[in-house]
Amino acid sequence: MQNFISIADTTDINALVRAGIEAKADPFKDQHLGKNKTMGLLFFNASLRTRLSTQKAAQNLGMNTIVMNVGTDGWGLEMEDGVVMNADKAEHVKEAAAVIAQYCDVIGIRAFAGLQDRDKDYAELVMNQFKKYAGVPIVNLESATRHPLQSLADCITIEELKTKPRPKVVLTWLPHFKALPQAVANSFCEWMNPWDVDLVVTHPQGYELAPEFLGNATVVYDQNEALENADFVYGKNWSSYQQYGQVLTQDSTWMMTAEKMARTNNGKFMHCLPVRRNLKVTDEVLDSDASVVVQQAGNREWSAQAVLRDILIDMATKK
Repeated sequence: MQNFISIADTTDINALVRAGIEAKADPFKDQHLGKNKTMGLLFFNASLRTRLSTQKAAQNLGMNTIVMNVGTDGWGLEMEDGVVMNADKAEHVKEAAAVIAQYCDVIGIRAFAGLQDRDKDYAELVMNQFKKYAGVPIVNLESATRHPLQSLADCITIEELKTKPRPKVVLTWLPHFKALPQAVANSFCEWMNPWDVDLVVTHPQGYELAPEFLGNATVVYDQNEALENADFVYGKNWSSYQQYGQVLTQDSTWMMTAEKMARTNNGKFMHCLPVRRNLKVTDEVLDSDASVVVQQAGNREWSAQAVLRDILIDMATKK
């Protein structure tokens, strides 16, 4: 694996899932792979799980880590090529990426959608510009349209907990008072579609995901119907894709409750976190045995370690 920007960068989901589970059982067995190597972690946006889990995974593999909050710890970066830089950006990504690559063998980048210009967000300018100009492996720590490390952790969690070969997995929209990106929902669908699950997506009218991410998932607009006999329920809010970035409803009846979880097949509740209690999910659900959000978050370390291990092995073979 040369980069990890989307699912397209991996050829075998199951192998990555197995590698994550193996890392969880023996975290330090591959420490030699990262010896004398450095991972740079660049955050254009806030982070808790992604920052800590990826840093820990890199250290498990013997790597040094450098963490930087772009824009507050350093100069604002211009991403567009060919512009006259007479505004608020002091440095161009062309130089910045190349310089960071002088110090770091692998670069992880977290840069959210702006939710103002769909074409611009879906072009993934930040991720693609770093890939173009850095010349070292790039790892997606959540981009405008995807969060693949989260999705891999979700796969690991489902693999650990499933009780039948092909579980029913429901991705449900949850209410929120402000616009959130589609990245987690997009990515979850992108990873579930080729995997051995029955994927159902449920949301109010107007919250349809981009077709290239939704794939072959079944869309059901009645949440209660969608939840029937579900083995896993993944809750997430996202803003409208068609009416880009807009909040079309804050309908509180879409909040996950114990009564709704009772419709499932003793289903497990998943969420990428952070989650606003009693707005998106009730305390009763989050504090119940059905909630696996902490285990799911813990698996972020192992998804990152599986990916970094693959990248380091690839680097070693090219020496």
